[in-house]
Amino acid sequence: MIHLNCFLMSLKVTENRSDLEDLHLYATPREQRFRRFASLEFEGQLYMTPYDFIQAVTNDEPKRAKKWRSLSKQELNQILMETPPVWKGSSKLFRNLNEKGVISYTEYLFLLCILTKPHAGFRIAFNMFDTDGNEMVDKKEFLVLQEIFRKKNEKRERKGDEEKRAMLVLKTEGEDLVPRSYWDTLRRSTSQALFSDLAERTDDIASSLSDTTLLVHFFGKKGKAELNFEDFYRFMDNLQTEVLEIEFLSYSNGMNTISEEDFAHILLRYTNVENTSSYLENMRCRIPEEKGITFDEFRSFFQFLNNLEDFTIAMQMYNFASRSIGQDEFKRAVYVATGVKLSPHLVNTVFKIFDVDRDDQLSYKEFIGIMKDRLNRGFRESPKYGWKEYYSCVMTVTSEHLRDLWKQFRRRDMLR
Repeated sequence: MIHLNCFLMSLKVTENRSDLEDLHLYATPREQRFRRFASLEFEGQLYMTPYDFIQAVTNDEPKRAKKWRSLSKQELNQILMETPPVWKGSSKLFRNLNEKGVISYTEYLFLLCILTKPHAGFRIAFNMFDTDGNEMVDKKEFLVLQEIFRKKNEKRERKGDEEKRAMLVLKTEGEDLVPRSYWDTLRRSTSQALFSDLAERTDDIASSLSDTTLLVHFFGKKGKAELNFEDFYRFMDNLQTEVLEIEFLSYSNGMNTISEEDFAHILLRYTNVENTSSYLENMRCRIPEEKGITFDEFRSFFQFLNNLEDFTIAMQMYNFASRSIGQDEFKRAVYVATGVKLSPHLVNTVFKIFDVDRDDQLSYKEFIGIMKDRLNRGFRESPKYGWKEYYSCVMTVTSEHLRDLWKQFRRRDMLR
């Protein structure tokens, strides 16, 4: 669908290394991070390996000095030949591929969005690709969309626009909150806008773009396979699980649990909290004996974070009533708003970390703001986007593209 235009964009670079360096000055924070961690260059475009991606989402800085390695066509083909099909995916896919994979900047943004989306949002994400509504996504749909995103990004109307658009893609409270007619109308108008012109040039588009690990994983080595929702869901769930496993294992040292203090360190990473030590000291004093946090508890908390928008509404209701929230109320609100059950020990640990004033109550200010930073891994957006703003963005992009097509038709008529 065209509203992926609010999400994806390509990172064009030149073959001149000095030009590559100069681009860093004009890059958005996400582009800068991508460039810091990317290690491959092919035909003037930077790519991440699966290892680079994992490093980018679990570490503050690359573990090795930035040095882009030029990839030959033969090397790229060999990498793609070794890419497993989607039905062989697992929660160790990125670790197994390690350096044997290529991830473009548009795919980097897509994967980042996956990490912060609730399971309920997976269907919405799939529908964004499924422009004809046949419950399958093919490579043609995917490539046509990428061409739209590339063309729109080249305009770069103002610095930072692409960053906002990237966050708009899946930033919706749920499809069930949007009238059915909206999605039907959007899908029809999108198909008309996209395929009336660009679909005729799919072969040209495909020939101008290099295959990537993700494309081959989804659509096969010949590009003829189609992606169904079950495989798409499994891929997204596996990616979330893999990143969480890596973060958990980096602290567990082979044990089945991590300490409460390690859990606090992980939560406070990528946030704008200046007095991190006060949170850690507060927790040490109030939890003198370690019990540990299991991976199941760890994962359940981050599943809850991916549903933070719904929980925020519940928390705001408490604030409107001039009430703070206790542990039992917090646990119940999490379950009602998100469907996630948190263990009593996990809830107690969270309270001991964030209840800085030690009143055994949790407020919006003490918790939600910090967790939004953590959820977005340091790339928090200041505007709050709901489905109405999202709809507005989609309609704006759709109308812009239709105007572009109209201008093309007018030029063709004049040349006849």
